[in-house]
Amino acid sequence: MNVLILGGGGREHAIGWKLAQSPLLGQLVSCPGNPGLADIGDVVTDVDPNDPQSVVELCQDRMIDLVVVGPEGPLAAGVADALRSAKISVFGPNSDAARIESSKSFAKEIMASARVPTAKSAEYFDRESAVARLEEMDGPYVVKADGLAAGKGVLVTKSLERAVTWAEECLDGRFGAAGESVVIEDFLDGAEVSVIYMCAGGEAIPLPPARDYKRLYDNGEGPNTGGMGSYSPVTDIPESLVEWTTANVTIPVLNELTRRGIGYTGFLYIGLMLTDDGPQVLEFNCRLGDPEAQAILPRMESDFLEVLAAGAGDELAGRTLEWSPKVAVDVVLAAPGYPRSPDVGMAIIGLDKVTEALVFHAGTTNTPTGLVTAGGRVVNVVGVCDTFVEAREAAYAAADLIQFRGVQLRTDIAAVEVVRSGIDGGDSQ
Repeated sequence: MNVLILGGGGREHAIGWKLAQSPLLGQLVSCPGNPGLADIGDVVTDVDPNDPQSVVELCQDRMIDLVVVGPEGPLAAGVADALRSAKISVFGPNSDAARIESSKSFAKEIMASARVPTAKSAEYFDRESAVARLEEMDGPYVVKADGLAAGKGVLVTKSLERAVTWAEECLDGRFGAAGESVVIEDFLDGAEVSVIYMCAGGEAIPLPPARDYKRLYDNGEGPNTGGMGSYSPVTDIPESLVEWTTANVTIPVLNELTRRGIGYTGFLYIGLMLTDDGPQVLEFNCRLGDPEAQAILPRMESDFLEVLAAGAGDELAGRTLEWSPKVAVDVVLAAPGYPRSPDVGMAIIGLDKVTEALVFHAGTTNTPTGLVTAGGRVVNVVGVCDTFVEAREAAYAAADLIQFRGVQLRTDIAAVEVVRSGIDGGDSQ
């Protein structure tokens, strides 16, 4: 089976790495790919992955049997729509369904209709009404650019001044069309967890929950990012959380979309906040999480390609996935200046020294003089071991071997799990 992966980040490298383990795989092509993906298949850099017709032509030229869409951009642009019209199998939702991520106001509308628990919110199109709403509220304040902003369009702050400035910057074009309106919602307090599903034909198969670290610095400090690390499994969640999420969020949302004539085939990411009043939905994404994918896929024992192909054919009914009991800890190494204006073009050394952890390229490129940084999140290092202590040690030992000027990383990824396992008298799995 010939497969095309759209995207070129750490998530896409993890997808390609997992697909390469399948005996069903023929040719693996990535667009635009990255140096890590180039080590396991062909990369195509002269085709825009957000251009539906160009992607269709690439698939026809390379005799692609299945397309796996990594990021949200191609989905919002209608690439999956064009592929299905051309009778090319794709795992990823159509543009209408992708609005569950590309428009936060649409997601809130769906949740309200499906009676999904979430924070109260409202959408604002001008500075005056947005500021008036913020001035009525008690902090903390949550202000979101309505559209796609690469995970950086959300501000959570205790400062009214910062919240007002953020709303003004969004509406003034900081995030382009994504900020034509802002969503202001009530603050939710608690522990976050990501629950991701593979969806097709009204069926939904859950992946193991993971935890993402969105803030740049330790202890949840600093600006919001696309994610500075993750781990899986997560032990401080209710035992029945996945079942609760399926019954109270996933199936109601899929049913509401169906009621509106919108089918959903692809990954459905659900960001939950575990509050004192029960789980509340923070956000939806229409794709596999990044960096959650880098912590989840190394634990998958099922044939990823086989199940993706089944999902693309709306044949998920009755399927289950097999998972390793091992734990995975993913640490992101980011460029200086990230998330606002990352430095690029800096030499990266030490990748060849890593032997006890997985390395997924996220923002790298090859030059005549060697590998250099080419994005904000540069590489993911993932320890996969029997315990959280061992997995953290493997990930951070690998991080110490990789060097580029001004590297940024959090030192507390999965640290809470080590503390918890010590209280329990042993390392939690």
